[in-house]
Formats: sequence, C-alpha cells, structure tokens
Amino acid sequence: MSRHNGRPEPAESPQQHYPSLDSNFQPSDAGVREARQDQNYWPPRRSDTNTSAQRVRFSHDVTDNAGQRQIDTDTYIPTIADPLNPSMDSNNPSQARASSSNAAGGSGDGRHVQYAFNTPTKSGHSRSRVNYGKGSQDTNETDRDAPFRLDNYRAWVNRQRKKARGPRARFEEFFNRHYQKWIIEGLLRQKPLPPSRDGRHIPISAGTVRKVPLVDERSGGDYVSNFIRSSRYTKWSFVPKQLYFQFSKLANFYFLIIAVLQLIPGLSTTGSYTTLIPLLIFVSISMGKEGYDDYRRYVLDKTENLAPAWVLDPDGTVENEKTPRKNQLRGMARRMRRREPEEDRMTELQDVGERRHQPEWAMIKWQDLRVGDIIRLQRDDSVPADIVILHATGPNGVAYIETMALDGETNLKSKQACSLLAKRCDTIEHLRNCGAEIVSEDPNADLYNFEGRVTLDGETRPLTMNDVVYRGSTVRNTDELVGLVINTGEECKIRMNANKDVRAKAPKMQGLLNRIVVLLVLVVLTLTVGCMGGYYLWKNSYERHAPYLHDAGVPFAHIWFGFIIAFNTLIPLSLYVSLEIIKVGQFILLGDVEMYDAETNTPMVVNTTTILENLGQVNYVFSDKTGTLTENKMRFRKLSVAGTAWLHDMDIKRDQKGNEKPTHEGNPKNANRQADGEAGTNTNLDGDEPVETPLISHHDSAWMSKGRPGHPPPIPKTEAMLNYMRQNPDTTFSRKARQFLLCVALCHTCLPEVKENGEIAFQAASPDELALVQAAQDLGYLLIDRPTQSIKLQHQSSEGEVSTETYEVLDVVEFSSKRKRMSIIIRMPDGKICVFCKGADNVMIARLKNALLAKQKASDVERRASKRKSVEAERAMNRLSGTYSPRNSISKRNSIFRRGSRRRSIELNRRSAVSDDLDSWLTRRETMDLDDAIRYDEGFSTPRQSMVLSPVLLAGTDEVYDGMVDEFTAADEGAIFERCFHHISEFASEGLRTLLFAYRYISDDEYEGWRKVYRSAATSLVDRQQRIEEAAELIEQDFDLAGASAIEDKLQQGVPETIEKLRRANIKVWMLTGDKRETAINIAHSARLAKPFSEVYILDATEDDLQEKITSTLIDVGRGMVAHSVLVVDGHTLGVIEKDESLKIMFYDLAVRMDSVICCRASPSQKASLVQAIRDTVPSSLTLAIGDGSNDIAMIQASHVGIGISGREGLQAARVADYSIAQFRFLQRLLLVHGRWMYLRTAKYILATFWKELVFYIIQAQYQHWNGYTGTSIYESWSLTVFNALFTSLPVILLGIFEKDLKAETLLAIPELYSFGQRSEAFNFKEYLTWMLSGAVDTVIIYMMVWGFFKDILFTENNSLFPLGQLAFTIAVILINVKILILECHHKTVITLTGFAISIVGWFVWNLFIGAIYPVKFGPYIVRGAFLHEFGNKLGWWATAGATIAAVLALELGLTALRRIYFPRDQHLWQEIERQGGVSEVLKEHAAEEGRAAPGAVGDRDQDQEGVERDDFEQQRPLSPVLSAGSSGPGAGPSGVPSGSTQQRSRGAGAPGAIIRKGVRVQTA
Repeated sequence: MSRHNGRPEPAESPQQHYPSLDSNFQPSDAGVREARQDQNYWPPRRSDTNTSAQRVRFSHDVTDNAGQRQIDTDTYIPTIADPLNPSMDSNNPSQARASSSNAAGGSGDGRHVQYAFNTPTKSGHSRSRVNYGKGSQDTNETDRDAPFRLDNYRAWVNRQRKKARGPRARFEEFFNRHYQKWIIEGLLRQKPLPPSRDGRHIPISAGTVRKVPLVDERSGGDYVSNFIRSSRYTKWSFVPKQLYFQFSKLANFYFLIIAVLQLIPGLSTTGSYTTLIPLLIFVSISMGKEGYDDYRRYVLDKTENLAPAWVLDPDGTVENEKTPRKNQLRGMARRMRRREPEEDRMTELQDVGERRHQPEWAMIKWQDLRVGDIIRLQRDDSVPADIVILHATGPNGVAYIETMALDGETNLKSKQACSLLAKRCDTIEHLRNCGAEIVSEDPNADLYNFEGRVTLDGETRPLTMNDVVYRGSTVRNTDELVGLVINTGEECKIRMNANKDVRAKAPKMQGLLNRIVVLLVLVVLTLTVGCMGGYYLWKNSYERHAPYLHDAGVPFAHIWFGFIIAFNTLIPLSLYVSLEIIKVGQFILLGDVEMYDAETNTPMVVNTTTILENLGQVNYVFSDKTGTLTENKMRFRKLSVAGTAWLHDMDIKRDQKGNEKPTHEGNPKNANRQADGEAGTNTNLDGDEPVETPLISHHDSAWMSKGRPGHPPPIPKTEAMLNYMRQNPDTTFSRKARQFLLCVALCHTCLPEVKENGEIAFQAASPDELALVQAAQDLGYLLIDRPTQSIKLQHQSSEGEVSTETYEVLDVVEFSSKRKRMSIIIRMPDGKICVFCKGADNVMIARLKNALLAKQKASDVERRASKRKSVEAERAMNRLSGTYSPRNSISKRNSIFRRGSRRRSIELNRRSAVSDDLDSWLTRRETMDLDDAIRYDEGFSTPRQSMVLSPVLLAGTDEVYDGMVDEFTAADEGAIFERCFHHISEFASEGLRTLLFAYRYISDDEYEGWRKVYRSAATSLVDRQQRIEEAAELIEQDFDLAGASAIEDKLQQGVPETIEKLRRANIKVWMLTGDKRETAINIAHSARLAKPFSEVYILDATEDDLQEKITSTLIDVGRGMVAHSVLVVDGHTLGVIEKDESLKIMFYDLAVRMDSVICCRASPSQKASLVQAIRDTVPSSLTLAIGDGSNDIAMIQASHVGIGISGREGLQAARVADYSIAQFRFLQRLLLVHGRWMYLRTAKYILATFWKELVFYIIQAQYQHWNGYTGTSIYESWSLTVFNALFTSLPVILLGIFEKDLKAETLLAIPELYSFGQRSEAFNFKEYLTWMLSGAVDTVIIYMMVWGFFKDILFTENNSLFPLGQLAFTIAVILINVKILILECHHKTVITLTGFAISIVGWFVWNLFIGAIYPVKFGPYIVRGAFLHEFGNKLGWWATAGATIAAVLALELGLTALRRIYFPRDQHLWQEIERQGGVSEVLKEHAAEEGRAAPGAVGDRDQDQEGVERDDFEQQRPLSPVLSAGSSGPGAGPSGVPSGSTQQRSRGAGAPGAIIRKGVRVQTA
C-alpha cells in the first residue's frame, strides 16, 4: 500500500550514502576487531554456489572469511561490503523499510530507504549499530567517499565489458561468422531470410490456398509447413552430431588414436583390432541409447503433428485425398475424444456429426495446415497455428482464450474480430465473397505485441493483440471460432521462442574426467619415456654383450609406440560403457514409489540417462509458476468486513466429502474443468487438509496458511458469521456484511450454466471471479441466471425464506491491468442505482469517500507492519550472525552417542517422521508471530493457548459470538479502515490475492449524465480505451468501503515445504513466469520464496533509472544487512537490460547475490536467456529448469537439467525434458535423495575404475626392470584379456548401482547434506590424487612382496613367469574386490555380496579352466596343469598371497581410520548416528538437552503417553533439528553434533575456526 492515489508518488530523495565498492578496500585490523566485539556486527553472507556457508546452519559456524558475498566466476568480481549498518527512523513512515509488495495488486514501487552512518571514532575506524527508532546521522566523510567508491565498481564493470570483447570473444565471433558464411549458408544453403517489404499479405479467400499455396515474399517459395520438431536430431544430423559428441569425450578420442596406431603394421604387440573393435562397439551402444531417447521425443512430436483440424474447403480439395488417410484422422479424433470427460465427448460428437452434413469443412492434419487456411475451432480446442479471428459466437462476438501455456496467466483473454470483419465473415457464403486482405508482421518471438492491418472495400483498420490468437492457446467458453492462419510451424510465436540449436547435454563430471584423461595420457607418456630410457641403459650394459641377442635391436619408433600401446590400458577402454550400464541400473532404481502420483497414475519418467549424476549437483532451480507451483485453482479463503476477519473453508469440506465417495461413483479423471468454471465437486485437494467443524479456526484448522504457517491467530469462520447475521439481522455489522456479500455476488462478469443434472456451473473470464461467485454461493447468494442486462440472485432471508431477486445491469467497466479494478452499475430491486467496484487496495483507497482518513490509517498500518518486519529481519540477522542463542546448552558431546538412551524401534517408524518433525520445527520457529517470537527468545514457556472463542455453537444464545463481532467497531469508520487495512496486509503476507470492495448509490440524473460520456467513449474510433478509462474516473469515486476478500491461488501439495528444503540445501530457487507482477509476488509469499521479513527489490524500466536502482540495490544487499532479499524484474525491463552491456553485467552480478529472483511477464525466450546467462555468469554452477507448459520448453532445454511436470498445461514440457514428474514436491526426493546417491555412485565408480587399473597395470611397469624393458608381460595373455570383463567389472558396476552412503530419511531430514555434491566432494582432483596415491603405494607393496618371495624361491619349485604373474594377479583380483565391495561400499546387499563371491570364486575357476584346456607348448607361460600341480599346491605361494593382501588391507584400513578420526566428513558422522539408533532420536535428544523439546519425549516410556506429551509440548517449544554446515575440518565434531573439546567450547561468535560450541542452536535465514 505504498501508493494510494493510483498514480506514482513523487519519489522521495533522501541523501543516500553508499559504502565502499572498491575491490581493494580493506578495513584495518583494529576496525575489524572492534566490529567483531559489537554484537550487532553481522558479516555479510556469501552466495557462492560452491563454497558458501550453508544457508541453514549453526549460528556460530561462521568463519572470518564468510564476511563477503562473492560470486564464483572465472573472473574476479568485487565484493560490495561495508561494516557499517543502517539506521532508520521508525517514527517516519516514509523511511519505513516495508516490503515492496505489501498487498495484492500493489506495485510496491514506493520503497524509500535512507542509509545513515555513524560518525567515525577517534581512532579513525567506523563503528555502527543497528538502531531502529533513532534519527539518521549523516557525515561529510561518507558523503565525499561515496562517488569514488561507486567509480571503483563502475571501473570493474568496464573491465568486465572489455574482457567480453577480448581476444577469445573476437576469435569466437570470427569463427562463428565464417562458419555461418561457408558452412551454413554456403554448404548447407540455409541462408537467413530477409525481412519482407511491409509484411506478409494474406487474402481471405475460402479454399484458395488448398489449391495453390501462397508464396513467401522473403524466400520466393511456399511458406513453411505447420510441422514442428522438438527432437534434437534428424536422420541426417544424428550421425555427425553424435560422432562429435561421443569423441568430445577425451577417453574415446584417445582410444581412437591408439586404434589407428595399432593398425600400423609392426607397432602393436597386442594385435591390430583389439582397441578399434571394442571402441566401435562401445560408441555404437552409446549412440544407440541417445538415438532411442530422441526417437521417443519424435514419437510425441508426431502425435501433435497428426492431430486433426477442420479447414474450410468448399471446393473439396481435401476430399480428393486417399480415404485411408481420412479414416486415420477420424480414428485419431475418436481416440483423443476418449481422453475427454463424458460430457465433453458427447458435445464434440454432436458437433462432429453436424460437420459431416457440412461438406465445406474438411478434416486435415495439423502439419498440413497452410498460411491462408480458414480453420474452425470449438470449445476446448487447442489452436494449431497463429490465427487472426474472423468470427466468434460468444456474446458480442467475443471469444475467450486461455493462454496459460504461452505466458502462464490464468485469466482468460477476451479476443474479438475486427469490426470490419465480424459481420463479413459470419457465414460460409460471406467468407467466399469477403475479398479482404490481411497484412501481418513478419514472424518474430514477441508474445506481447502484434502489428497488422486489414483492408476491405478500400477501408483499412489496424489489427492488434485483441485480434490474434497464437498457437498453444485454448478456446474456452466459446462455442465456435473461425480464424485465418497467418503463421505456421516453426514460425509460430511459441516456436520462435523455443531453442533452435539444442545441444546434447553432458554431465558436469565430464569436464574433470577429460582433464584426468589428459593427465593419464601424460602418465602413459612418462612411463613410455622411462621404459625407453631403461631399455637403452639395459642395452648398453647387457644386450650389447650378450651373444644370443646379437642384431636383435629394436627401432626407436617400435619401442616408443609399443610401450604407449602396452600402457594405454591405464585409461580403461570400458570406462564409458560400464558407466552406461551403471546408469541403466540407476534408471531402474529411479522407479521410486515415493515419486509416484496415485491420483493421476503418473510415475517418474526418465527420458535420458546421460546426466543422472547432475541431479546431485544442482545450484539453481528455475521454476515456472502456473501448473508447476500452483494448481491453477483459485479458492476464496478469507474476508474482512466491518472490522472483523473471517475464514472461509467450506470448499475444503466439500472437497473432502467428495474424496470420501467411492471411486466408481465419480469420474476418475475428475470431470471438473477449471477453465469452464464448473462448480461441481473437486477431488483434487491437499491430503493434509482434514475436514473440521469448529466455528473458530485455530491451529487445527482445515486450512493453514502457506506463507505464515507458524502460529496463526484464532479466526472465526464464515459459518459463524452467517449464524450471527441470522440471529441478529438488524445490527450494524449484519447490514454491512450483507452489503459486502451483495458486492461479491454482483460485481463480476460470470455466466451461470445449468447442467443436465440440475447443478449450476459458472463460466468465468478468470479463476478469481469464479472463486468469488462460488464463495457467494456458499454464503447464501446464488447466481442462477444472467439474461441480457440483468442478474438473478437467489438467497435466503433471515426468516429462512428463499427468494429470487433480479438486478438490472446498466453498465460494466471491465477490469484492465492498468486500471486494476472493475465496476458494475446496477439498478437494485428497489429502483436505486448502485455502483459496485472491486480492485487493488492501492487504487481503491484513494477513491473512498473519506480518502484522507483511509490514507492515514493505511499509513499507520504500513508503519507498524514495517516496524514488525524490521524486528523480524533483525532477529533473522542475529540468528545468521550467531548473536542469538537459547538459554540452555549441550554440556556433553557423548550424550548424543549414548547407546542406551533411546529406543531402537525408531528405525521402524514411518519414513516421513524425521523430516516432518524437522520441517515442523524450522517452519514454526521461522514464521512464528512477533510476540510469540519475542517470548521465545526471552526463554518464556508458552503454555497451550486456551480456546477463548468457544467452537461450540449454543443454539438460541449469543454468548458464542462474544469476541467475534464488535458492534462498536462496526459503527466506527476509522476503526474499520484500520482493521481492514491490517487484515489486507496480513492476507498479503500469507500469499493471498486481496481485493477491496466498495460501493456508492447515485441518482438517476447523475447516472444519465455519466452514461452519455461513457457511451461516447465506448463508440469512439480514436483512443477508445483511454477515453473509457477517463469516463470511468468520473463515477469511480466517493465510495463506501464494503470489505476485502482474500483469494488463495492454490499451491500444489508440498510446494512450500519443498522450496524450504531446497533453500536449506543451498539451492537458489528462481520463479520465471509470464504472469503479472502482483500475482507472482503473492505466489512467492505463499510458496515461501519470499518471507514475511524479506526485502523485495523491484526493477521497473518504466519508473526507475535502472543503473541507479541496480547500484543502490547492490550496495544494500552486498553489505550483508538484509536478512532475506528477493529481486523482482519484468520482461520489459529485462529486455532493456539485455541491450546495455553495463546494465547486463551489473544485473547478473546482483541477481546471483539475491536469495531469490522473480521474473514476471517473461517470454519463453527470455526465460531461456536468463538460464543461459546464469550458466555464463557462474560457470561452476549447475542449473535445473522445471515447468509444465510449452512456454517452458526453451528454458528446460537451456538448462543443465530439464524437468517437465505432467500438469494442467499438457505434456509439452514433459516430453522434451530430461525427466518428468507429476508434482513439484517430488523434486526434493529426486534431488536430495536420488540425486545425491547417483552422484556418489558415479563418482565412486570412476575413482574405483581408475584405481584398479593403476594397481593392476603398474605392476606390469615395475616388472619391466627385471626383463630388460623388453615389454614382456608379467601376466598371461588369456587372463589379461578377461581381467576387466570377468573379474573386476562386477565390483565397480555393483558399487555404481547400489551404493548408498546415507538413508533416504537422513537425506530428507538434513537437506544441508546435499552440498556434498555441490562442492564436488566425491569427485574432484584432490580426491582423484588421493585414490591414485593410495593405489601407487598398494601396487608397490604387492610387487615387492611377490618379487621378494620369488627371488629367493628354491630351484626345486616352479619359478617361471606364470606362477609369478598368477600370484600378482590373484592378489590384485582379491584386493580389488575387497577394497571396492567391502571397504568402500557402505550399503551392502545380497546382490553386492553375491557379486563379490562370483568375482573371486570365478577367478579360481578360471585358473582351473585354463589349466585344463591351455595348449601344451614351450614358452614363458607354462599354463597346462600348473595351478593344480606346480604352484597351487604350495603353501608358500598361498602364504605370500595372504600376507600381501593383509598388508595392503592394513594400510587401507589405517588410512580410512585416520581420515574418519582426524578428517571426518558429514556423511561419516551421520553414518555413525544412523548406526547408533536413528537420526530422529538423536535430534530429539539434542533438542531436549537444549531445552526446546519435552525432556520426557526422549526415553523409554509408553508410546501413547509419549505421543500425548509431545503434542502438548508442541504448543510450547518445537523440535530443534541438528543441521550440517558443510564438511568439517580436523577435530571437528559431526555436522550438527556438538563437539566436546574445551577449545571449541571457549570460542566466541565469529571467532576463527569456530565450529559448533555450547549453546549453539539451528538458525535459519
């Protein structure tokens, strides 16, 4: 409510002082020490996606270097940081730090903040304190420094801009320009089309284009067909693109080079095709999998391309086509109709039957439509191409169009044919003889503007957005629509917004994997050089003097390439193929029943397995709004009338009762179609909303606020209001309540429809209006009919009599986004004329009769809300900085690990118990009311609140209403204003969409005078809309306030909880929508993207200087003084920013610093560009986009990971996405559980694969010293060939499929553990070197112990090469299996143990096998019978194997123990907690010791008694979870487990290295 007059207020311009923006600015040590001593010193949080401290963390786990917000990019970005804190005058409303969007409909542009700084101390170091309520103090020093510091930031922006034009950028530009010229345009002949002279000219001529297609002026040929393709490849591009993609993996490219070398005669010692054939097989398998994934997309595209459409074909051109094709189309139409509800199917069949008697209309495929075709659409049909409306059968020729799949808006758009065409295109005969010509703009991606014209009989009229309908839209509430096709196929607006050059997505790990391959190539070259040097030394010292080696020298080239080929197996050939096998196994395990939606019978679908591990490393989530976060169901939820707020939850009860019906009694597919506005039963509701009967809503209400779910105040229900009105019909409150209900029932444009079963359904232009009409029906005012210029209402009087009244509709001034209100002028049954108006509060307050008093009260309410918000923000910052701590503390670390203090049965509880308890604690603590929070902070015990308002209705008495209705308040206009505006503020903070209702009675003379002005404006041909708005201003004034409504845009189940968990997992969630700004902000509050204390910064190019606004916001956020920041930007502003390189750099620098970003009115291409910009700005980040409509496809394809939701907007997004789920809430399990598991499995597989190759083949390299560096293998060739395939493939594959380091319950309860993948802890260069160093030591131990045994062996025993090699081989096989499946595999199953047994037993069976069938021949390897009779029966051979294995395992176990003791990671500590008895019990005990849970809740007592006490205590203190703050350093306690060291306990807040100390509790941002 920052503006009350409907126009922007003049911006206040207080003198602002900006902190240092100098990247080199460093405060002195003394200043830093002084600042740390101040408890209000809050170091700014970092927002780096890889290295930042966790967003939900222990408050004291803050180190010195966490004092800045930095962005992890390839270039240095200066930190905006200043140790100074702002002061604000809480008594001055103009300086109140209020949310930029305080109520629905408010633009919130009037946020003015003045920064003031304290005077520097004598020592020269600035000190400051947050001081709300004191006047600001300005200093000349800060004033002088501000411009200089801003210049530093501008200098950095200029450096970034210059870098963007550096040598690399110029080279890329040069390459792209020549590639476009020579390859695309020259070789492929795909030249860009020039613009047409003045647009495309399309005549309106029935059937002409079916004979001769129109010619595209730009290309000289036919216009493009209506065929669309979302698959990535064509039959021509698949092979070259896939070959490039496959050999962009450096391992494949490396093996290709080795295969070519092997084909050269004389170089290879291992054969000519041993690398090439397996490589071709492996690459073919990978290409086949990619091809199959893309083929499934092609099949889904085909379904849309072959959909039927009706085209005007009076000459029977289509009838001449082959009959089978027509039958195929009719069969498809029948199949599509089977998917529709029964009623719709009957209607469509009737219409189809009628069409069969009209031969002028012919059925064709969508892909066969042409520019210039005249098509016919009926209700609920999808629009197959961009069309200009020629005729519609709606009232006054109006067609209602749903554009939710294009722009995300839920309101239906009213479209109307141009007045020049409406009466000349209403019949087929008129269409034949029309002779008009449409001139349309060239195809472009702008969804919000259209330019065109129509010429008929020499008269020309413009065509605007009101005349066109784009592909992807749906016809609603209109029986028939006829249109002319102007754009087809890939030239349609929605397809122009899609990504054209979709690249194959690769896992994030592949970059590091490629670098490791390069390193291994260098290792192979090093070994080759070393062996060559050894050979030449051996040659000089021995070969030259050995007569039997005379003239046996080997050329240099043969030695060089021979050793390269011999050691190339250090890079395993099967690396990628086994990885594909692993991903197939992971794909099967993704069939999790917890991600199955029973209501729609929709499981989780995997469209590609290439990037499964990316799910465990996501940093940013870009989400659509409509259909993704919301259900597109509006529900009337609260109202404020005569100073009293009421909760309306009748629809929840009705829905609940509908759910209780047997499934065979209702339509299993839920026949309720929201777009049609049917008011029947709605079976789709949240499962956590039980039916309640009390008249007072308390904590156990049927409805719970999503935006502020902590401690909702008691609020009476509308049933109680109706009962009060019946018992007290003549009181002031009752009269005002009836007037409000009458406003709700009359001020709309809905049309009632009586269905066959007698029920009344409503057609509404927007779901908001539908919710209002349905609420009026619930509250006793039923709209039964709306004949021409009248409304019939049925209602029940206080005496119980049902009566019907007719209200004459004189005029309607419709709603527009500019006016933000609508009015309807009604002649009441008593003959009086009343103007009813509803709209946003910021435009309605100025139009009230007592506007001055209303503004004053609104200002008072805003000031109090701002003060409350400031205190909440201060408390949140205290929690982040660590200055906020509870009374009690944990005194003993060991108490958490006491084995006897908890019951083991906790692991048998339901899986949701852990996460539910933790979510409850976090949500309640974070969102509790201010007073409760203060008492909580002070340590007060808050007992269960008594039910002051009795929920029991005492018949015939008024006692139950004591405290509900205050008749004195109802008669006090000032009190009503204050309470109503307070209610609106509360409703908006809960994410509800608020409207203010008002009315006024006017005389007949006043109406007649106004009517003439309005009629003149409505019929004007020049500036019609502007004149209508000016006329409306004349009558929309001097209103009496009727009340306020709050409508809930129903979120999908579990959306707020999912977003909260993603936030705790250090994942930033952005909402990108095409809907209006106010709607987007409301949903952000509901979904907890914005918190009650969030600072909402709005960028608007039409009202702000963007550079100044972005700079000031950067300063505000970069100081770290904002508890939670949200940036709101619209599509128009984003377009302005994209055109200015400096603004672009600054904007994305700001965006990545924010806690959340909301982009509204964004086109699909802008959504995609935002995602791509974040990928470029933060290269180390990993992005995920999720949506359900065709407008989300470009965003999904531009992100690293794309997820489609099988939602209300169709399956367009689901079929092109990498993964598909049915509900947004499944995202938390997909990422936090399966994403982490798949990342861990893949990482361990890669490391284990490289480790086993190193251990096995470095033995081979060591043996070269004893064979003269001749390349002789220590291993027998048959065994060497099957080493990977038979003996060591199962361990790494099983590890990569079944490994789980932590249980799903733990990962869901502790989302902070997800940062394990974000920081790449499982697979990084350091981890790789650690494994390789361990492998190098292992292989040295193996070889030295084996050689030590054989060099001293008696001559009576077999001391040939075969027993030596088999001993090393045996040790390697057993060690590899033990290391991988026993030591490294945490989650051991029957399958993994079976694989372990198969691999080891298989090795010994193989020895028996080759000993039996190997040919008897002379050579270095005497194999036949050797294992049984030569060395396998010798104790020394087995003893050496056992001793070597024991030595290596002792080393491995020692290293593991040292790592877990001195360098523990989060997962190690939580594994210990899981083994000790379960995460839930540990967290509850921790909470009990801190005094935030009932002490009796932990212990061995009766289950029922424990549950009762826990419920009783829930009103007092919620549970406190113990959360991870990232990997712990040496000596750190477990993440979330307090350390017991004295040193740690002695450290204060903000001390270097402070981990977790006594008195620390979980805090949330």
